Amino acid sequence: MSKRHLPPPRSGPNAGPGQPSGRPAGVAGRAITAAAARAGAPGGLRFTERQLYYETCRVLSPGSTLLRGRVPGTPAPVLRLPVFTRALEARGRETVPGLLPPLPESGARVGPRRPRERAERPERSERPELSEPWDSSVSSESLELPELSEAYSEPDVYDYGLPRLLICQDRSIAGMLLANHVHLEAACPVFAAADALPLHPRLLAALRRAEGATVSVLHDASPAGLALPAQVRSGLGPVPGVRVVSLGLAPRHAAALRLPTGRGPAPGPAALAALPAALRPREADWLAEGRFAEVAAVPPDRLLRTVLRLTRGPRPPRDSLWSGLRGLRGAGFMTWPAA
Repeated sequence: MSKRHLPPPRSGPNAGPGQPSGRPAGVAGRAITAAAARAGAPGGLRFTERQLYYETCRVLSPGSTLLRGRVPGTPAPVLRLPVFTRALEARGRETVPGLLPPLPESGARVGPRRPRERAERPERSERPELSEPWDSSVSSESLELPELSEAYSEPDVYDYGLPRLLICQDRSIAGMLLANHVHLEAACPVFAAADALPLHPRLLAALRRAEGATVSVLHDASPAGLALPAQVRSGLGPVPGVRVVSLGLAPRHAAALRLPTGRGPAPGPAALAALPAALRPREADWLAEGRFAEVAAVPPDRLLRTVLRLTRGPRPPRDSLWSGLRGLRGAGFMTWPAA
């Protein structure tokens, strides 16, 4: 894996991975146009600013895309994040089709609202206006998510079984999945970990009622991300029949996909002890150096396909003509009656 260094992740509003680069902002601006078209394909996907940054790096370095899956590695981004940010501001964020508005620093929730108790439920005529999923300054039309907040603010939803639930470490990734209607296609509520944990008792009851529910955790390839599934599992408490699975990322995934990686402060002994035992020694050494890879570095279309495939489970085999005829024969259709 690459040994190049990157600044620590998310240390400020304009902080992020990147390497010194002599590319002018004009080149970055033209690359942003091509990256936005690639990030939104197919079908006009919505994506975050961090995802657009990584896609711009792939546009400027097409070799990393060609080598993906053939030569594992973790290349460094070819464009510094401040250069990308200046080029994006010069172009205008509102002019980039598919780009989601940035999340505020704090005080906004991503995902369905916690269920209210029945006794506290106001009448329809007296219900206050629903707050927006991200922030009151962001219109619901731009996010296209008013139906989600409306549905999951109803306590009756939690009276049924909930077979699957998705928790994301990154709040912006949770918002991106919601904006692309993953919760509808997978029939799976999507929460940000900071907003969902600890899980509401009625949500836990809905998981228990499903008999075999799955809580999926989508996290970065970092010590904090890899420790998140264990934190979710311990937070569930004595809930029989509910399993917690990790969707990744793991260091091996970052290497196989040739995702850009960075380096932050080396984790302490407690963080290293909390790493999953299933990690390979090379992966543990990689994390001990302070290395990390973000889910946002995965191409948006690949991220959506993977999340849908893993949350919905394997598809049933497609019936052929012969299997259909055998099924009709077994059902007694057009056959001699037994009596």
